[in-house]
Amino acid sequence: MFHAMTTSDYRAALDAAIQEYEALGDERRAIDKRLADVAQTIGTLSRLLGLVPTVPLGLTDGCRLVLRSGVPMTPTEVRERLAVIGLDLAKYASDMAAIHTVLKRLNEAGEIRLVPRVSGRHAYLWNNPPAAVAFGAEIAQYLRESGLDRRKPSTTPRRKSK
Repeated sequence: MFHAMTTSDYRAALDAAIQEYEALGDERRAIDKRLADVAQTIGTLSRLLGLVPTVPLGLTDGCRLVLRSGVPMTPTEVRERLAVIGLDLAKYASDMAAIHTVLKRLNEAGEIRLVPRVSGRHAYLWNNPPAAVAFGAEIAQYLRESGLDRRKPSTTPRRKSK
């Protein structure tokens, strides 16, 4: 027997799809963090055993890897963590200048964000991707109206359109 879909059926299906999408995003972030942790462990253990990594990382990927741990780090802490995982910084005339350049570019690309600190020694933090990245304005409005929007309300006032 044929059952016609109603608007409420479509809304229920949309709600379920959105919740699954967000759950998968949460799982991806957890897996990315675990992969970064395991990669650092492998690098550290390999170095302790005197082994050279078979897949050497570039500086940018190394910075990404150490920042995915989810802990805010200063550029100096990033350098220390890179050394722990065995990334060779000797080829750079100024390793800190190279790290600062990479962190600046990753920040500009939105992959990491700057975390201001009272001490003045700012740190960088991996920027988790938003839970819902592909939703248009109408779906975003639906999320707000249905109570499915898990984001915290914005505290910045919106500019009025002219």
